[in-house]
Amino acid sequence: MSILRSRTAQTTVAAAAVGALALTGCSSGSSSDNKPVGKTQADAKAQAKPVVMGTAQDSVGPAKEVPGARKGGTAQVYQETDFSHLDPGQIYVSDAGDLAKLLYRGLTTYKEDDKGNQTVVGDLAEDPGKMTDGGKTWTFKLKDGVKDQNGHVITSADIRHTIERLYDSFLTDGPTYIQTWLSGSGTKYRKAYAGPYKGKHLPDSVLATPDDKTIVFHFLAPHTDVPQALAMAAYGVVPEKTDTKQKYDQAPVATGPYKIASYKPGKNLSLVRNDQWDAKTDPARHAYVDGWNIDYNVSKADQTKTILADRGEAKNAIMFSGQIDATQLQKITRDKAVMKRTVQGYAPYVWQLNMNMDRVKDKKVRDAIALAIPATAAAHADGGAYGGDPANSLISPATPGYDKSSDPFNRAKKPNGDIAAAKKLIDEAGAKGMKLTYGYAQTDVRVTQANLIINNLKKIGLDIQKKDIDAATWYEQMGKVKNGLDLYMTGWGQDWADGNTVFPPSYDGSAIQDGGSNYSHVNDKHVNSEIARIQLIADAAERAKEYAKLSDYISKEINPAAPIYYTKVFQIAGSNVGGLRYSTVTSYTDPTAIYLKK
Repeated sequence: MSILRSRTAQTTVAAAAVGALALTGCSSGSSSDNKPVGKTQADAKAQAKPVVMGTAQDSVGPAKEVPGARKGGTAQVYQETDFSHLDPGQIYVSDAGDLAKLLYRGLTTYKEDDKGNQTVVGDLAEDPGKMTDGGKTWTFKLKDGVKDQNGHVITSADIRHTIERLYDSFLTDGPTYIQTWLSGSGTKYRKAYAGPYKGKHLPDSVLATPDDKTIVFHFLAPHTDVPQALAMAAYGVVPEKTDTKQKYDQAPVATGPYKIASYKPGKNLSLVRNDQWDAKTDPARHAYVDGWNIDYNVSKADQTKTILADRGEAKNAIMFSGQIDATQLQKITRDKAVMKRTVQGYAPYVWQLNMNMDRVKDKKVRDAIALAIPATAAAHADGGAYGGDPANSLISPATPGYDKSSDPFNRAKKPNGDIAAAKKLIDEAGAKGMKLTYGYAQTDVRVTQANLIINNLKKIGLDIQKKDIDAATWYEQMGKVKNGLDLYMTGWGQDWADGNTVFPPSYDGSAIQDGGSNYSHVNDKHVNSEIARIQLIADAAERAKEYAKLSDYISKEINPAAPIYYTKVFQIAGSNVGGLRYSTVTSYTDPTAIYLKK
C-alpha cells in the first residue's frame, strides 16, 4: 500500500506520545500475563494472499448491504492536517486514499468480505478486464450510463484522458505503474509523450478507444496485475471536459457516492451526496450517511480524547488515518464498551529512516545509524504496543516474501539500538562529530520519534541538526531529489500483495525524479537489473523469494534505509457509528461501510 502509501502505501499517520512510555518500550495497554496486544504478525501474514480476480457478475451493483445499516446523518472525521491532494492523479497517501473511496471511481475496484479477502472487480468497467497476448493487451468495456456529478456520461474518451494527463509534468506525486508499463520504465514515459493538453493523444498502438465504451491498453511487456493497478485512487477518472489541470486539485469532479460541497484549505472539507451516483452500477461502495464533515488541525491526542468522550458530533466520528493516542490506551483497553467501538488491523507499512545516498556516502556511517535506531521506542511512540512492531527488514509481514529470520540490524536482540556496535563503526569511519540534517514532520509523534532517534545518534558520536517540515506536504518535500536533508522518515506499504509494488517504486534508480518514491536515491546496477528481472517472473511465489533475496542485498550491501517499525492500526469511533470494520485495501477503517445508528 502506498504511501499509502496505498494502495498508497505512504501514510501521514498523526500521533502523539509520552516520551517515558516510548523510552521504556512498554505499553500501558499491556496485559498482566504479558500476552501480545493488538494484531500480530500472524494476522499480517493472512493479508499476504494474492488478490482474487472477479467476474462480470461480481462487478454488478449494488454492494452487499451492511447488516443493520440505515441512511441519514452526517459522519464526522478529524484530521491532523489537510489532504496533500484532492486531484486523484496526485493521490498516493493513505488518508487521501480513504477520501478517494468516497469521491472517485476508476475502471476497477476491490470488494472485501468480512475476513478481509480481496476480489478485484469492474467499477466503471463491466468486469476487471480481458487479458490477451499473455498480459500485454488488456481490454475494458464501460458500464452503461455511469455519470459524474454534472450528469456527464463517462466514455472511453474520459478514461483515455485520465491516463494521458498523468504524463504531464505537473502531475508528480501519484503512482506510475500504468504509465511506465505503457511507455517505458523510470522516467522514460515522460519522454515518450508530453500529455494531452496540446491536443495530441497516445497512439492507438499504446492506448486505443475504438468506440465510446471500449478502451484497450497495449503494454510493452506482460502484466497480470493491471486490474490491481487500475484500482488505485490515482487512476480515478477525470472527465475530459471539466479537467482544469493544476486547479483540479481545488475542485475535482466526483463520480463516487459523494461530492465536495465546500472546501476551505487547511480548515475543513464538507461532502454531500452525489445525486448522479447510481448504487446499481457500484459493486463496492455504500452511501448510508447523508454527508461527511472533515475538520483539520486536530492532533492525534485531541482526536482520541474527543471521540472517547463521545459527546455531540463526536458520537458520529471515525478516524481516517489517525491512531489512538498512547496516553489513552489504558482508558480504552480496560473498558469493554469502548473496545467495541475500536478497529484494529496490521497495516502493510514499513516505517524507515531514509539516508540520502547523495549526501551520506559512507556505508559504515549508514550501518551505524541503522544499528543505533531505537525501533521499539519509535514504534511505541505511535500508539504504544498497539502502534507497531520493530521492523527487521524492508519487507512487511503483510507482503509476500517476508522473512522473520532476516535481521541485518539485530532488531531481535537489540530492538532499541546496538549503541556499542554503532559507535565502533563511527570510530572506524572517522566520522565522530559528523554533521547530519534530520528532517521531521511537524506532528507530535514525529517530533517524539525524532528526539528518540537523534538522542541515540548523538550517543554514537554524530552531530545532528534538526529541521521541522510541514506535515501536510511532507511527501512532496521528501520526494524532491534535492531536498537538502540527510535523514528523514517515510512509510511505505504495498499497493497490493506483491513485492512488485514495493521494490520498483522504492529502489529502482531509473525512477529517481522529483515526486518519485526512491526517497534514498538508490541507483545501484545490481539492484536495477534485479528489479527489471524479478518484475517479469510470472510465478508469484518465485517472485516473492527473489524479492526476499533482493531485500537482504539492499540492506546488507547498500543500506539506503534503516527499517524501524511495522505499523499496527488501532482506531476509535463514536458510539453512534455502525458498520465499523478494518479495510485491508485502505489499511484503516472502511469509510464506505459506515452508517449512523440513529
